[in-house]
Amino acid sequence: MAPFRGLGACSLFATLWLLQSCSCGRSETTRSSSMTRRETKEQELMSHERVKRGWVWNQFFVVEEYTGTEPLYVGKIHTDSDEGEGNIKYTISGQGAGSIFIIDELTGDIHATEKLDREEKSFYTLKAQARDRLTNGLLESESEFVIKVQDINDSEPKFLEGPYIGSVAELSQIGTSVMKVTASDADDPTYGSSARVVYSVLDGETFFTVDNQTGLIRTAVADLDRETQDRYELVVKATDMAGQMGGLSGSTTVTIVITDVNDNPPRFSQKMYQFSVSEGAAVGTPVGRVMATDADMGENTDMSYLITDEEGGELFKVTTDSNTQEAIITIKKPLDFESKRTHNVVVEAVNKHVDPRFVELGSFRDQTIVRVSVIDTDEPPIFHPTEGATMEVQEDAKLGVLIGMVTAKDPDMENAPVRFSIDPITDPEQIFHLDPVSGAITLGKILDRETAGWHNITVTAVEADNVSQISHSSVSIRILDVNDNPPELATPYEASICEDAKPGQLIHTISVVDRDEPQSGHRFYFTLAPEATNNRHFTLWDVKDNTAGIRTQRSGFNRHEQNVYLLPILVVDTGPPALSSTGTLTIHVCGCDPEGAIQSCNATAYVISSSLSPGALIALLVCILILIESWRC
Repeated sequence: MAPFRGLGACSLFATLWLLQSCSCGRSETTRSSSMTRRETKEQELMSHERVKRGWVWNQFFVVEEYTGTEPLYVGKIHTDSDEGEGNIKYTISGQGAGSIFIIDELTGDIHATEKLDREEKSFYTLKAQARDRLTNGLLESESEFVIKVQDINDSEPKFLEGPYIGSVAELSQIGTSVMKVTASDADDPTYGSSARVVYSVLDGETFFTVDNQTGLIRTAVADLDRETQDRYELVVKATDMAGQMGGLSGSTTVTIVITDVNDNPPRFSQKMYQFSVSEGAAVGTPVGRVMATDADMGENTDMSYLITDEEGGELFKVTTDSNTQEAIITIKKPLDFESKRTHNVVVEAVNKHVDPRFVELGSFRDQTIVRVSVIDTDEPPIFHPTEGATMEVQEDAKLGVLIGMVTAKDPDMENAPVRFSIDPITDPEQIFHLDPVSGAITLGKILDRETAGWHNITVTAVEADNVSQISHSSVSIRILDVNDNPPELATPYEASICEDAKPGQLIHTISVVDRDEPQSGHRFYFTLAPEATNNRHFTLWDVKDNTAGIRTQRSGFNRHEQNVYLLPILVVDTGPPALSSTGTLTIHVCGCDPEGAIQSCNATAYVISSSLSPGALIALLVCILILIESWRC
């Protein structure tokens, strides 16, 4: 291939260098037109001395946003086979060929016909062809080249991620990180400083700063107070060209929300609240509501209430309404107008979530006085004692005797008269009488402790001028015992002894029952009845534990002579007065075997058995059996 013709290689490189330095293709044209024939000849000679390489060009550049009236010179394509005789036609194809870019077929000069935008398209890829002007055949292999669009600073920085909303807690330290903003510049970051952005605060710099390199926003003061101002609007500017004169800029608005911390205590709007409630109100009845407010927000306003004075805590209870954060004061114990008409209750509000960082700023609690006025109501009479009364009367008391007094009083200021009566259901036999005015209980019928030891009656008290005001109380009347029942032997006692009983042998032990119930307990004495004092057969031994033992006094009893003995026993209690009774112990004389086991207590059997020997009895029994057998045959 022939060496490069026309413009020499050095001139072409010089021309491209000038194009890049001045960002304008016109310098190339001016430079080319001013070349002397001598310089051109020298360049051709230099080109002939190089090794043949076909196409000859360098990288092409075209400055963006060219606004001239003439097409902008881009560069020249050339083949070293071109000897300048005009027999080569240069053509181009590819991106923008024939529209954006045109070529002089004879010289290979390329011009741009439109204003280009690097941010829209930064380079164009085309192909160059060198053809024989007569045959239109390719003289060189088709070659690809690139036209780069050279950047100028025509794009301002833009904040693409807005709107920006950040937050920071109130009272944060100076320099606390808030958020980061980022601006983008569409210019070429590899060329010059067109895309080098720095940040600054236009509005709000008193409270916040921005790092000029990173866009990180920080607090500039330590006294940000949400309760004073809960948000700030900052204007942040981004400037390219590293902030130098002539740089382009863009701005954005940054909203910074100040979040709450618990730095405010609860506060009651009043130092005293007044409520009234009837003394007859039931336990749990609401008296009123009070509320403390908190300048904070969210859970930092959650609070609880308590009663701090002893009297108020005994009579009243306070709870927190979780929905409204109000304190609800309710009755804990019944109120009494006559005892105390006004109660001053100290209610305290306390933050639930106290931030320890701000405790030193002040107490996170507040107090108020809730004055509760008790309203008088017409109440029923009150018995004294309120739990019911217990009275005693002896069972031998005479009719009309005073048993006791019931007392009831109207608790109201008027102190209305009270009338008494006995509920007839509890005293159907009208054993007791109750004076309606005095409340005296007297005996209406004779008592018997052994029939009923206790009587439980219900006493009614009503106001004389308002029968709807009624109260009830129980009265228990205990019947005290008197010794009006003699002791008696516990059972009709019977005993048996063998005919060969020995003297001093214990026959039986007896005990006593007494329907009376002396307070000091029973003590009984036992003796033989007077008619048995000369008895020579048996003796009585008082054991002194309310029992007595009967013993034999002699030996050799004969049931044929006497088979039953009746022993009268006298029993005496200790009174007063001492009462006695006589009971009889029946003693049977029985025949016993040698071991002492009783065989028979019948007197007839005794006669037969005593007149016949054992051998005779056996013989008699055998005869009887023989007779019975003969009768059957």
